[in-house]
Amino acid sequence: MAGSSIEWTEMTWNPTTGCTKISAGCKFCYAEVMSKRLHAMGVEKYKDIFKLRIHPGELNTPYRWKKPRIVFVNSMSDMFHKDVPLEFIQKVFKVMNDNPQHTFQVLTKRADLVAKYDKKLTWTKNIWMGTSVEDERVIKRIDYLRKTSAKVKFLSLEPLIGDLPSLNLKKIDWVIVGGESGHKARPIKKEWIIEIKKKCDKAKVPFFFKQWGKKQFNPDPFDLTISAQNPQHAKGGCSLNGKVYRDMPK
Repeated sequence: MAGSSIEWTEMTWNPTTGCTKISAGCKFCYAEVMSKRLHAMGVEKYKDIFKLRIHPGELNTPYRWKKPRIVFVNSMSDMFHKDVPLEFIQKVFKVMNDNPQHTFQVLTKRADLVAKYDKKLTWTKNIWMGTSVEDERVIKRIDYLRKTSAKVKFLSLEPLIGDLPSLNLKKIDWVIVGGESGHKARPIKKEWIIEIKKKCDKAKVPFFFKQWGKKQFNPDPFDLTISAQNPQHAKGGCSLNGKVYRDMPK
């Protein structure tokens, strides 16, 4: 369990750690970089660095939280990795089912497995299920997400490294957009974001613009959110046409 600097959540909970790369969005995986740092610090949970590991001891953690929280599940992994047993996923879901006071945000690049396991999972309304889509090549992940019984379905269009001309928001309840950060980050373009924002407005889907990623990607050099002293600061800033969009599902 850890507090989080991720703008759209409050904290993270990692019953699994580690992953393997499956698409272009994984190229500069922040979780892999962080795992190496934690390994160097001697954190036992990351003794195998980014090799997939299951942590049954973490299943008891949410029962100890006293106040309602918004929780990003597996920020350092992908719960729907093919090597995570369905039985363990069901145990994680049982924990989430047992704690309706908390909101659990689950994000995957493997939405096909979510759809495959859907009928074997219990979808209480406090479980938000999302999929990551970085460009048009993986747009079909959204179709798989639509097939699930999740009460809240969301998209993390991050790192957005390409246009999404065929983006369809049918049955989608929330959209997050973000640019890539880091030394070798690939640029995000304003026109891509604007087109997504228009589709969200038309479909009445909450829109959350997380970050430009790097200052040089931000077309507005006077964006006040570039400054680390700004309370709405994000990497590279997060203002779009002079406004900060951080809408959440109701």
